[in-house]
Amino acid sequence: MLYREAGDFSTTYPQDSQTFPIRFDRYRYYAVLLIAAIIMPFVMTDYLVNSIFLPFLIYAIAAIGLNILTGYCGQVSLGTGGFMAVGAYACYKLMTAFPDVSIFFHVILAGGITALVGTAFGLPSLRIKGFYLAVATLAAQFFLVWLFNKVSWFYNYSASGQINAPERTVFGIEVTGPNTEAWATYLFCLVFTVGAAILARNLTRGSVGRQWMAIRDMDIAAEIIGVNPLRAKLTAFAVSSFFVGVSGALFFAVYLGAVEVGEVFGINKSFLVLFMIIIGGLGSIFGAFAGSAFLVVLPVVLKIVGVDLMGWPTDIVAHFQLVIVGGLIIMFLILEPHGLAQLWRVAKEKLRLWPFPH
Repeated sequence: MLYREAGDFSTTYPQDSQTFPIRFDRYRYYAVLLIAAIIMPFVMTDYLVNSIFLPFLIYAIAAIGLNILTGYCGQVSLGTGGFMAVGAYACYKLMTAFPDVSIFFHVILAGGITALVGTAFGLPSLRIKGFYLAVATLAAQFFLVWLFNKVSWFYNYSASGQINAPERTVFGIEVTGPNTEAWATYLFCLVFTVGAAILARNLTRGSVGRQWMAIRDMDIAAEIIGVNPLRAKLTAFAVSSFFVGVSGALFFAVYLGAVEVGEVFGINKSFLVLFMIIIGGLGSIFGAFAGSAFLVVLPVVLKIVGVDLMGWPTDIVAHFQLVIVGGLIIMFLILEPHGLAQLWRVAKEKLRLWPFPH
């Protein structure tokens, strides 16, 4: 009975075009942000942060980036893992070359470097699309992983071939290195996730987002009505790669601390982020959060239920996870192509109409 629109009206155009025009939605999302920023740090444990919250926040940024490219602009990409590696190695080189600069700026600059690389690899999208573009981005994935493996300059000529995040602080509090506190790393990643969501939401609702969606729906018709396909596609690759690069930098510096590119940023990482936006919902910022939350929480739930409670072997539980994810992808592609985000929208519409049938 709380979710009603009676007496909730707009008197100006900015009010009518805001992200959450219904007052209840605004209050609900403000409450979620307040709980996430003020209350959750006090209840954080190392297990919760490392198993759920850090992967969720970082993968959500990567899913937002891929959703901009694939869900909003219609350009299929299988190189997300490689672009995350670009962000990770760019952040590492910046951290070691400029130790006095804040890690906050290193992460943003790593995203900018990844945006340049993504724009370069997005040039084939001007000539090819669909399956052929997917193959081109897949080639970028393998090339970038090979490059970071073979060129020792990227890992500062380390004998192990790994990159290790040095200790860095923000306002005197360590956010990278072995001595970090759980709440500090959580809040550091939360700032980037909230910023990425706000930026992506405003971009997709503006003129740039409308150009992306016009290219996605029909690129020839979009070009006829005045949309520049060169600018639209390359900006989609640039913005998408920026978000993915930021997530890769956070994944390396804050979450893992040490990375070997072939193991961490292989093709499986690209497919994992792609599965997140398919399950969560293409063309939806909320879908990026829903898909990343689902695929991060699923292994934890299966481990608790299958291994701890039922006593199943861990390899059986891991294979069972693959079966569930594969089945859900098939189900969503057939029954609900817009994923969990559409189910959430339908549930809200039902709640707004309840108890009336229509």
